[in-house]
This record gives sequence, structure tokens and C-alpha cells, in this order.
Amino acid sequence: MDVLIALGGNAILKEDEKGTYDEQEKNIRDTARRIAAIIRKGNNVIVTHGNGPQVGDILLRYELAKERLPVMPLHVCGGESQGMMGYMIAQAVANELGRAGTPKEVACVLTQTVVDAKDPHFRSPSKPIGPFYGKKEADRLAKEYGWTLVKEDGKYRRVVPSPIPIEIREFGTIRRLFREGTVVVCTGGGGVPVVKSGKSYKGVDAVIDKDFGSSLLARKLKVDVFMILTDVDHAYLDYGRKTQRALGKVTLRECLAYDAKGQFEKGTMKPKIEAATAFVKATGNRAVITSLDRAVEALEGRAGTLIVARRMP
Repeated sequence: MDVLIALGGNAILKEDEKGTYDEQEKNIRDTARRIAAIIRKGNNVIVTHGNGPQVGDILLRYELAKERLPVMPLHVCGGESQGMMGYMIAQAVANELGRAGTPKEVACVLTQTVVDAKDPHFRSPSKPIGPFYGKKEADRLAKEYGWTLVKEDGKYRRVVPSPIPIEIREFGTIRRLFREGTVVVCTGGGGVPVVKSGKSYKGVDAVIDKDFGSSLLARKLKVDVFMILTDVDHAYLDYGRKTQRALGKVTLRECLAYDAKGQFEKGTMKPKIEAATAFVKATGNRAVITSLDRAVEALEGRAGTLIVARRMP
């Protein structure tokens, strides 16, 4: 089968960790073992990943060093995070396959994702990014860089647009490598957001939702399974209530109805559900939402939330 695996942030950095190289390298090794197990079962795999904590750290480093180094724009920082994390994931997966005696070519493709310059999200930035600031520092940053900062729990944090992805510039290269059997790591953090300007493209300061970027790629590749790995084993109905229950196998129509009733939280499970249902609707193939630990079982239909086009008789 052709499988696109979208890694959540917990596959690389745990919530209570500082983000050292050793911490991230250990987490990625653990992640690579799961990916390699899926590949060794005969599946062709493409890997995408988030970059939230990492790109935030890159922005903070620039801010702390601003007296000595020029501050880079957000889209460049996104490219930096893709290179760093893509290198670590690709190396770990290749090493794991080599140790298991099933070596394969693994390639990291730094990806640009095209968005519409007229996307309404540019008029109403809402995606939080980077550290928190006091009011005086927030006022300075807004004046110096033109940032939009919003108050949250008495502190201020930068917010940026989160436009909808419409095209992946490197898609032809990614598809070619994937069809040749290469394990491709790409579309990190949803891809570097770019807009078309005449016959050229230019980066914009925005953040593309990783799950939406991954869903776009999965739809264009028409993979058999789109797998979103997160920090919970399932999506849940009535999450956080006494009536909470895990969502197992569900049809596209049923899942869309649950979403319309507000069953999935904004900013957490809702974008994953929307990305998964968009894939199933476009391809008729299946999407899976589960944890990293249950990935192999979920691919075999024994764990996780499985979204299908329709129930078989």
C-alpha cells in the first residue's frame, strides 16, 4: 500500500522537554522504528511532519541575537526548521531500515506550499507562534517588525495568518521519487508558504496547518491510506465529559455530521478531522487518526479512528 504518515509534534518533542538535540534525536529514533516497521511490511511510505516548537525556537534565537545577527523572516525560519527536522527524520529512518537489513533510499525534499495572496486569513491573523512577551516588549516588536500580537493570560504573543494550501511546488519531484520507491520526507510544517507573483514565487510570513498541507499532498498522490499520528489513540466524542467515548471505525458522512455538531475541538482535533475527511471525500480511500504507539495496529485496522467512504455490507 501507499501510505502517507503525518507526524505530530510529539513524535519529535515531548511537551515537558526542553528541545535539546539529544531529546529530539531519541524521540525521532523511536518514531523511525514505527515507520520502519510499516515499511518492512511492504508499504511505500511518505512522511510529513509538524514544526511548531522548533520554528518558535528559531524565532526566539534570532530575537535574542538581534544585536549581532539580522532577524530572518518567518518563511525563512520555516525553511530552516524543515531542513533540520527533515535531516534528522530521514537519517533515523534510513539507519533503522539499514539495521533491520532492509535498506532503502530515503530523501528529504524541502517543500514550498503555494497559498492564495487573497486568502482571507491574511486579513485576520490567528495562529499563535513563538514566545510570550510583556506589553512593553510587545509594543516594541509590533512597531519594529509590524507584527500582530494578541493578549493571552496577561502576556502577549505573536499571531500570523494560516492560509489554506492550494498547491505544492515540488510535487512533481516528490511524486517521482515516491513512485521509484524512495521514502520521502517532505512538507514539513505544512511547507514554506509562498505566493505567486507574476511568473515567480515569494515567501510570505504565515503558517500552514501541517495536517492541511499533508492532506493536500495525500490527495494529489492518491495514497491508499492517510495516517495522522498525534498524542491520543483515537478521536473522541464528548471529549472531556463523563460521556467521552473513543471513535473507532466511522463513515465519512457520520464523521462530517459529528464535526458539524461541534464534537471536535478547534486547534486540536478539528483540523485533523477536517484534513482526514477532505482526503476520504476526494479519493474514496481511508484515513486514520491515532497515536504513534498504535500506528502499526491502526494501519491494519485494529486501532485508532478509521474514516472510510462507506461501510461495506
